Amino acid sequence: MRALALVLLATNCLGACLPISEAPNKLGSTVCITGKVVTVQRSPSGAAWFLNFCEDHTRCAFSAVVFTRDLRDVGDIRMLAGRTVEVHGALRQYKGVPEIVIRDARQLKGEAAKLPPLPKEFDVEKKGRYRAGQTKTKHSTSSTDVEKR
Repeated sequence: MRALALVLLATNCLGACLPISEAPNKLGSTVCITGKVVTVQRSPSGAAWFLNFCEDHTRCAFSAVVFTRDLRDVGDIRMLAGRTVEVHGALRQYKGVPEIVIRDARQLKGEAAKLPPLPKEFDVEKKGRYRAGQTKTKHSTSSTDVEKR
């Protein structure tokens, strides 16, 4: 927690946020990057959620990632699509794309500063598809199936 506070303090002292196009020039730095979130997308494995700042995220100069385990500390990031946000943190490269890992809601500023918490029925362990206490099976038994047996 202290490290996050130091990151945020250092970022605030640096001044204005940079546009996403400047991200590749600041790798290894603690920065603030600003841009409009085009889409919020969950990874195929469900382990992470990505804030995409370009229509084609594979050609974008910057991405922000929230790991599923951190969603409760960040909030409902699905609400960020279409909003301009400021992302504060350490800028690193992952698979050729500069990114900031968001672990806490305090790393988001601008329109994203007041994200709502995750809905109670959102289960981060089940990738957001299930409600607590309810299960779905591939083949459900209907009342007509029971009568036929």
